[in-house]
Amino acid sequence: MPEKNSAISEEQDAKGLLTQLNDYLAAGVHIGTKFRTKFMADYIFKSRDDGLTILNVQKIDKRIRTVAKFLAQFEPEDILVVGRRDAAKKPISMFAKITGARAMPGRYYPGLLTNPSLPKYHEAKVMVASDPWNDKNAISDAFKSNIPIIALADSNNNTQKIDLVIPCNNKGKKSLATIYYLLAREYLKARGEIKKKSEFKYEIKDFIEEKQKE
Repeated sequence: MPEKNSAISEEQDAKGLLTQLNDYLAAGVHIGTKFRTKFMADYIFKSRDDGLTILNVQKIDKRIRTVAKFLAQFEPEDILVVGRRDAAKKPISMFAKITGARAMPGRYYPGLLTNPSLPKYHEAKVMVASDPWNDKNAISDAFKSNIPIIALADSNNNTQKIDLVIPCNNKGKKSLATIYYLLAREYLKARGEIKKKSEFKYEIKDFIEEKQKE
């Protein structure tokens, strides 16, 4: 596969990943944008001839593990997952359904984490944002509330307010599905609700939003 060496450095190999290397590559989890920020420099492996950045798969995989273990410290109802982008709605909803976390797909209304008088006020203890830019209102509220913020960040994102970053393609539906699928599975494992991968009865495709036929 031509993309293999562009996603994993020569000093590393694909052994021990949370899923098959091809799952990451086929979903485009490692494909960044043509722009890069200083915040994401450590996660970028190289740039392709067409200008697109390539994120390091090993670092993506390692950070998913770290985030899952961190989230496992929290009860499901204390976790808020947000995603305004259409491609994020199904993945975060499935994550919430499986883990018991709360999902807020679509637009986030400022104040929902900071203003108790609002009908939909939610007292979360940790937030997972699908995109630092699109979900900036939610991140701003979480930052004001001193809530730990985890974010899926692409090569072009600013992560100043983020406590834990998962570097990845945060725009593609297959990429987002793969990330949230692995987070859900590893969260349940870290919580002791499942002991091995085979006990997780979902597939990546279950997290992908399919267009409805007219």
